[in-house]
Amino acid sequence: MINVYALRMAGPVRVFLLDDHEIVRRGVAEVLNAEEDIEVVGEHDAAAGAVAAAAACNPHVAVLDVRLGDGTGIEVCRDIRTAHPDIACLMLTSFSDDEALLDAAMAGAAGYVLKQIRTNELTESIRKVADGVQLLDRAEVRLRMRRFAETEEGVLRTLTPQESRIFELIGDGLSNRQIADEMFLAEKTVKNYASNLFSKLGIARRTQAAALAARVDERRKNRFE
Repeated sequence: MINVYALRMAGPVRVFLLDDHEIVRRGVAEVLNAEEDIEVVGEHDAAAGAVAAAAACNPHVAVLDVRLGDGTGIEVCRDIRTAHPDIACLMLTSFSDDEALLDAAMAGAAGYVLKQIRTNELTESIRKVADGVQLLDRAEVRLRMRRFAETEEGVLRTLTPQESRIFELIGDGLSNRQIADEMFLAEKTVKNYASNLFSKLGIARRTQAAALAARVDERRKNRFE
């Protein structure tokens, strides 16, 4: 793939937009195209096919909406950065919280901006990441990572894949026997997994685990609305 930073010196910043709302996408494109040194060279409306669509127009910057109808911009960012590391990714999100920042950082994004951002702040952010500037400060990321590790969502990330799945099924109201059948495990194995995850989460009863699962699920749903 052509080095985008070399291309950056020869012309305007080439931008790819990913947003499943056509009106929003058109509005952002109109704002960006009004700038003499920025050009929207491609658009897409879903997570599916987004990586290929971005690669086809060879942008300097991919501006990705976090919430999409069939996935998340975080997943798309991770895939773009893996397949095309020369493309800088800038996330658009409605939430300025520790989890949003950490998810963006771990996916390889150069930064994330709130949807309430002013036009001049968005265009300046695009120019910066096109020039290779990291808007996600490493010290801030480490600070938020430590702070996030102490939250319920942070503790949940310490669970193994098996423990996470069992936690989800407990949240769905399944008994150990039902979970065992669902996961093709012995009921005793499920009990051991449940005991371990209860210890990690600092809870003693199944009802507490179900309540925690409901709280976390509600917060995650609100984050993407």
